[in-house]
Amino acid sequence: MNAPLQTSARTDRRPALTLLIAAPRGFCAGVDRAIEIVERALERYGAPVYVRHEIVHNRYVVDNLKAKGAVFVEELDAVPDGAPVVFSAHGVPKAVPAEAERRGLDYLDATCPLVSKVHRQAERQIEAGRHIVFIGHKGHPEVIGTMGQVPEGTMTLVETLEDVETLGFSQDEPLAYLTQTTLSVEDTRNIVTALRERYPQIVGPRAEDICYATSNRQAAVRAVAPSSDLVLVIGAPNSSNSLRLVEVAERCGTDARLIQRASDIRPEWLDGVGTIGLTAGASAPETLVREVVDRLAQWRAVEEHTLVTAEEKMVFKLPRQLAD
Repeated sequence: MNAPLQTSARTDRRPALTLLIAAPRGFCAGVDRAIEIVERALERYGAPVYVRHEIVHNRYVVDNLKAKGAVFVEELDAVPDGAPVVFSAHGVPKAVPAEAERRGLDYLDATCPLVSKVHRQAERQIEAGRHIVFIGHKGHPEVIGTMGQVPEGTMTLVETLEDVETLGFSQDEPLAYLTQTTLSVEDTRNIVTALRERYPQIVGPRAEDICYATSNRQAAVRAVAPSSDLVLVIGAPNSSNSLRLVEVAERCGTDARLIQRASDIRPEWLDGVGTIGLTAGASAPETLVREVVDRLAQWRAVEEHTLVTAEEKMVFKLPRQLAD
């Protein structure tokens, strides 16, 4: 596919800049669903609605929801009795909804359905008597939530190939592997290969756990990066999928920068640059993409080209409490 489907141009005395905009980019179905859950909860219950952890990793989105009456907290003990609370798209350990039920809190679970699928897979592997090797990033909310689905000590986290080498399981121990949904496709493939070589008995999921949106956005960056002098990725520094997009661009041999807003862009970044690739992580709204285009147009005559590498039509249902 990889052909420009949308082109617009402006010609003036400013130096020309070709802008290759990756597609797919920005919001995925899980993020759309999570934000809509908070907005509908505010409509139904009125402000304030409490949200445990950032609903998605994007400051612009969080600030907009705060302005509407959402209150973001890190733990349930910051939620007053009787107040509605939403769990973030990254998922939570089982202990969190259990505590909410114990306190009689009215809660809504905005966990991405693709993350929930990994949670169910983890439960099934433990029921089958297997120890789980989980590929993910230590401390990430999704990892904390997934590891909190199973009894302590039944899941081991690995982040790198070096971690695989230090595993001490025997060749006949029942094992399974699962992965965080927002990892580098290439890195994960290499780790899975190393696990299978070391432990031929290890069982994996029937379908890849890395979500469609993560895979699609990485493929789109691989399409634009080789033709770009610089790739800009709109996303948060704590957004796993956004950081992976920067890594993908850099592996293509292209300079890449993570930015949260257009105001982060420095004019000196454009020195010697004729083509910029532009994408956005799965938690970044399209309005931030247009904001970046407008800022670049302050300094250069921008010619936009959108490169489409996949079409996304995924839609996830809302929780029963909020369904119309």
